[in-house]
Amino acid sequence: MSNFNKDIFIGLMFITGIWSFISGQFIISTVLFGAAAIYSNIVIRAKLND
Repeated sequence: MSNFNKDIFIGLMFITGIWSFISGQFIISTVLFGAAAIYSNIVIRAKLND
């Protein structure tokens, strides 16, 4: 996946998490925020190791 696609994917997970939190689906929003944080850390570490 290119960097642009990774950024879009992380952004969509974050925005979906915010929308889920606003609509009261706290478990789904927690999972989405966690997944976005973990995935973005993996992407950053991969960039540093290259």
